Amino acid sequence: QVQLLESGGGSVEAGGSLVLSCAASRYRSRYNCLAWFRQAPGKEREGVAAFFTGADGKTYYADSVKGRFTLSPDGAGNTVYLQMDRLKPEDSAMYYCAAAEKYFTSGYWTDDYRYDSWGQGTQVTVSS
Repeated sequence: QVQLLESGGGSVEAGGSLVLSCAASRYRSRYNCLAWFRQAPGKEREGVAAFFTGADGKTYYADSVKGRFTLSPDGAGNTVYLQMDRLKPEDSAMYYCAAAEKYFTSGYWTDDYRYDSWGQGTQVTVSS
């Protein structure tokens, strides 16, 4: 499994910004996808954004965050950054980084059961 270390959560007012980072213990060639999920109290875990390594090399976003969040891998590809702008109170949740070593196509990136490794989570709280 890939070890994942998250950082960057915190509290911010609506309209503010935060940057989350996820450092993976293995080089990008060892996994198919790095993603961020989030879970708010009483709600199901949902996919936020995903980065596919290999031939795809693309990023994907949930509709709820498109245009506000940006997922960027570093040059080595074992750290991804989630830039979160224009935050809303509904973005408040525990955010988890996840890595998938097995191959699957981009259409399935929101299926959390496809991910083998998970970080410990970092809390994001947005006040109105």
